Amino acid sequence: MKFVLAPDSFKESMTAKEAAAAMEAGIRKVFPEAECVLVPMADGGEGTVASLVEATNGRIIRTEVTGPLGKKVTTEYGLLGDGETAVLEVASASGIHLLRKEERDPLHTTSYGTGELIKEALGLNVKRILIGLGGSVTNDGGVGLLQALGVSFKDVQGKELPFGGGALDRLATIDADGLDPRIRSVHIEAICDVTNPLIGKNGASYVFGPQKGATEEQVKLLDENLTHYAKIVYETTGKDVAHAPGAGAAGGIGAALIAFLNAEFKQGVDTVIEYTHLTEKMKGADFIFTGEGSIDGQTLYGKTPYGIAVRAKALNIPVIAFAGRIGKDAWKLYEHGFTAMIGILKEASPLDQALKDGKQNLAEAVENICRIIQLTYKTP
Repeated sequence: MKFVLAPDSFKESMTAKEAAAAMEAGIRKVFPEAECVLVPMADGGEGTVASLVEATNGRIIRTEVTGPLGKKVTTEYGLLGDGETAVLEVASASGIHLLRKEERDPLHTTSYGTGELIKEALGLNVKRILIGLGGSVTNDGGVGLLQALGVSFKDVQGKELPFGGGALDRLATIDADGLDPRIRSVHIEAICDVTNPLIGKNGASYVFGPQKGATEEQVKLLDENLTHYAKIVYETTGKDVAHAPGAGAAGGIGAALIAFLNAEFKQGVDTVIEYTHLTEKMKGADFIFTGEGSIDGQTLYGKTPYGIAVRAKALNIPVIAFAGRIGKDAWKLYEHGFTAMIGILKEASPLDQALKDGKQNLAEAVENICRIIQLTYKTP
């Protein structure tokens, strides 16, 4: 019997690789001789670098960059096995997990460190850079990222703007003459599952600002600042990023990539499926197991389990998804290739304990499902 194990990470509980290993452990309790193909997944957020590096036999490169509040942080990015493609995550340099809840302040957090990662990747003479846009703690429109690459953002007095989305209302001019010239020979691919515009009620500030620490008043201020920023970007480049799909990703980093780096946007899970050759690995499988921390109606909008289920449905392979939480409107997924969705919690417990027990709970949930399969599935 062949199982393809393709989970995303269960945030704050286990990486995608750890989740796949837990699934395998559960399967082997029931089917010790089963063929298990482990394909850790991601959709542009946490785990994207690890997934693509492992899938292509690439290498991880560790470095130090500027963190969200200006302090140095140790992080990493990847060089894929072709030697021509670098992959990095916004979250690793400018991520929400790098700050305690009380430290999160989108008026001052910066994406500068992500720009430094791009600059380091350029030093490898790559032809392509993949940038995962999930998990940022910034709302600066990607200004910090661009400053790290040599773009200047000045106020009416000719002073460079300080870090953070709170300063964008003072923006008067943008000078891109200093943009690192190496960027012109590199194809940038932005991978994410977000299509939000930069501004407005569905934009970066209103939708994502609160989870990054913004109060109701600050959300309004940040949106006004990004509106002003978009106006100056248009006057400088002729590109209208205010309502461009994906411009609001990662606190507006999407807008910076569109306006100044000519990035191509791709669904994160589609990119990871492509590089991991997952569709090919699915062929001949009896079951596909996937999952992530939370599954609900939003999973339809390009999340990992959805991308996998769509492809499995085309191959007529059953898909079972495991999650710590199965939320509102999850039933809609049954119309898109999901065979079953299984919550892994055994009992009511505090969140901290549930996260701590994630691997064990997942392994046991998989084991239980396999025991049902054992009773009903007839091997040839």
